Amino acid sequence: MYLRDIVCGIMPVRIKKTPVAAPDALSRHLGARLRQLRAGRGWSLEALSNASGVSRSMLSEIEREQANPTLAVTLRIAQAFGLSLDDLIESPGATAAVTVIRKNDRAFHYRSEGNCRIRTLSPLHLEKDVEFYEVALGRGGALRSAAHFGGTREFITVVKGQLEVEAAGERDLLHGGDSATYRADVPHALTNSGRGEALVFLVVIYP
Repeated sequence: MYLRDIVCGIMPVRIKKTPVAAPDALSRHLGARLRQLRAGRGWSLEALSNASGVSRSMLSEIEREQANPTLAVTLRIAQAFGLSLDDLIESPGATAAVTVIRKNDRAFHYRSEGNCRIRTLSPLHLEKDVEFYEVALGRGGALRSAAHFGGTREFITVVKGQLEVEAAGERDLLHGGDSATYRADVPHALTNSGRGEALVFLVVIYP
């Protein structure tokens, strides 16, 4: 069975001829993907519900693998994360040997504000316990995150600029070339404390 002939007026859907897993396997895969993507963004179920238009109770059931969502519901969830439907449900084993992320691929720019720009540097469709990001913070810009899953840690390297890292109430100052690791299962933040832009590579490691 293949996904084909899907039309949506909200955003284009990129369709690849990828075999679809059996319903039970697909539900398990989707539940895990949802938990992973939410954690990566620091979103609550309520935040995802607001972004996707899918009820909080339905999202909770999907994550707990107690629901088999319709194609329309799955598509709304994918769009909330800036993904194609195929990227959301593709099985890990179906990926190519080499995956390239182009600098100007807007699907990987999931936050672009005046003082905070985030670009995903790891493929969005893979089941993984490590995520890699490029974070650019303008003067006075900050990236504040809610607590992720227990045991989650983040690693950062400052490419340029000056940055204050905060986790669980502790703070430290970093400059270009400095690296740090900190707990991400508590509220945490990165703040540009310098005069120019700060550029940071961020790695999130889930337990």
